Amino acid sequence: MIKKRILLIGSNGMLGQCVVENLRNRNDIELTLASAEDTSFFDNISYSKLDISNKKEVKKIVLDFYPDYIINVAAYTNVDKCESEKELAWNINVNGVEYLAKYSVPSNAHLIHISTDYVFDGLAGPYSENDLPNPISYYGRSKLAGENVIKKFDIKSTILRTNVLFGPTKFGRPDFVKWVFNSLSENKNIRIVTDQINNPTYIEDLAQAIITICDSEKTGLFNIGGAELLNRFEFTKEIAEYFNLDFNLVEPIITADLNQPAPRPLNSGLINLKAETEINYKPRSLKECFGLIKQFWENNPS
Repeated sequence: MIKKRILLIGSNGMLGQCVVENLRNRNDIELTLASAEDTSFFDNISYSKLDISNKKEVKKIVLDFYPDYIINVAAYTNVDKCESEKELAWNINVNGVEYLAKYSVPSNAHLIHISTDYVFDGLAGPYSENDLPNPISYYGRSKLAGENVIKKFDIKSTILRTNVLFGPTKFGRPDFVKWVFNSLSENKNIRIVTDQINNPTYIEDLAQAIITICDSEKTGLFNIGGAELLNRFEFTKEIAEYFNLDFNLVEPIITADLNQPAPRPLNSGLINLKAETEINYKPRSLKECFGLIKQFWENNPS
């Protein structure tokens, strides 16, 4: 059997871990992992520490492995720090992507890259793939530039835009659902914005979409969002109700109350119709996602 050679960049991150779990037991795949940390979270899978902004390191890992697919889930995603650490954000979100695209040429690799709804201004969401980007933060500008730099190269590529990722992982910081659960379980008051609208995306759904792209070799731009469009306060209410937590501990505020360095797209979210039609993408309902999260917590007590 000729195995598909997949190079996964950002394997230690939240989404990266989920992709690995979905690929690690497939007999038709040869998997190599890379991330910024010294060691991998996964035993018995080839791993390299990688600074994606280092051109020589990217060249070496790509040309040594000669992948059929490069899946890039690495990014500098701290939206507020991007405003003060512009060079670092650009090096990772733009230059690093350019190096992956550049060395996809000699290996004839299909580059699958994760982007964001932050490429939009949040004035008229939810957005389709045909809507014109207009980022309002440096993070959004760097992610749009990363999308555009891929287009300079004559390679097979797929860009997946997503928003508000949630879901459990064995390693790393808690996601939004776990943070809300922990806070309300400990009777802590939390402040949640009412004016940021998205369709939160379950990481398992996004991981499955990435794998579908690998299996189908589909190229182009796709939105991969959740099934339900709601604001962050409503999302928190759904969490509290499902897990029988005290929603009275949640204070509604607006984004301006937070005085964050970076502006946020408020009326955002992504329309999934193209992905649903062309790659049979079927996002799970929030209740189904919460059930899977609960099951994961029970099987992996922290």
